[in-house]
Formats: sequence, C-alpha cells, structure tokens
Amino acid sequence: MADYELTLSSGEKIPVVINTRRGLRNITLRPKTTPKREIVITKPWLASTSAALRFLEQKRLWCERIFAKAPAKEKLKENDVIEFLGKKVLIKHNPNRRGNEFLLCEDGTCVLIVGGSIDMLERRVRDFIKEQFLISVKQIIKTTPKDFWPKRVSIRDTSSRWGSCSTSGTMSFSWRLAFAPPEVMRYVVMHELAHQKHMDHSAAFWHQVSELYGFGVERAKRWLNQHGAELHKYF
Repeated sequence: MADYELTLSSGEKIPVVINTRRGLRNITLRPKTTPKREIVITKPWLASTSAALRFLEQKRLWCERIFAKAPAKEKLKENDVIEFLGKKVLIKHNPNRRGNEFLLCEDGTCVLIVGGSIDMLERRVRDFIKEQFLISVKQIIKTTPKDFWPKRVSIRDTSSRWGSCSTSGTMSFSWRLAFAPPEVMRYVVMHELAHQKHMDHSAAFWHQVSELYGFGVERAKRWLNQHGAELHKYF
C-alpha cells in the first residue's frame, strides 16, 4: 500500500510509491496508468523522502497531463454491460448464489450472474473473464500446427507487454486482451506462436506471423497500437 498520494486537479488521488536504490545518482519519477494508476519514485539511498516529494511537486503538471490523457478506471457495477471475448455481457448479482452463472439468452444477449457478496462483484467478474480468456487462448492455439504449440500457457496482468514467449516453450498473455476484438486477441497469440520459430522480430518472423494469421494481420496490429490503453479500463 502506498504511503503517500498526489491529489490531481480533478480530485483523483493517485497513490505514490517511493523506493530506495543504492548506486542511483538522481531521483527518478514514473507515472503509471496501467494496470493501475500510481506514481513510482525511486530515490538514491542518501536522498530524503521529503526531497522525493518536492521533486514530485515540481513535476506535478507533467503528471497531470499523463493521467488526464490516459483512460480513467471505471468501477464495475450491477446492470453494467461490458464487452469481452467478442460478447456484450450484462452483469447481474444474486447474493443467494455461491458461484457464477453465464447465460446465453434466446435473443442473443449474454448475462453473467455473479453470486456472493456485492463487495466481491468486481473480483468474481475479473476471475471469470480470466478463466474464459485462458480457455479461448488455448482454443486459438489448437487451430495451428502442433509444432507451434507451447509447452505451457499462463496469463498475467502486464502493462508493457501483451504476450511473451520463453526459450523453454512457455507462453504468457495479458488477460486484458479479453477486452479486445477477437481478431486482435488472435493476432497476439499468433505473434507469440511465431516466436517458436523465430526468437526475434526479423523479416522472417513477421512473415511467419502473417502466415499464421492470414488476411488482416496489419489491421489487427494497428488496432492494438492505437487502442491498447483502453483494455485497462476496468479492474
């Protein structure tokens, strides 16, 4: 938990985390908007906390601009409609249920009934999306030749990388791709699968991505570059 906060002109309170590092010469400041909104200050061992906070105040306008530009988090509530894995889903709450229930109605609408305490609504919806996202990723992988399949697939909540592929054959994906259009999520999966053959971003690698994905790969890549920050809207 952060010990300090920066109150923006909008009234939003941004947590401030101060770290100390030996060998560092100057105070550094990093505003983060994903996966959570916070400011991380790293200071030299001998620099005081008050000096770090003064430095933050000097950079206030810069921080204000960054947080104003980034999409603010939205708290999920009952009767909200959110879109994930290509479906628009109405969120309902039933405190008498122990688990969740996902319903596909005759008119094509989807309903997720969340059980338990209302205080757990966001967490239960998040966990449900994570579970379904992992299932979807594995289904996409199985549409490719077996020699591209990873040994293990995991999900993470990263702010700078949508996916990763290790030399050991393990692949990780940001579960927030569930909020992207299905073709964009598929693009990231194909991107990481291509690393099974090319652990770089050479021309041969991009050719492999195009072969795995097919028509529209550039459009999917462009969407992610332009709208990636929006995938951190919730939670």
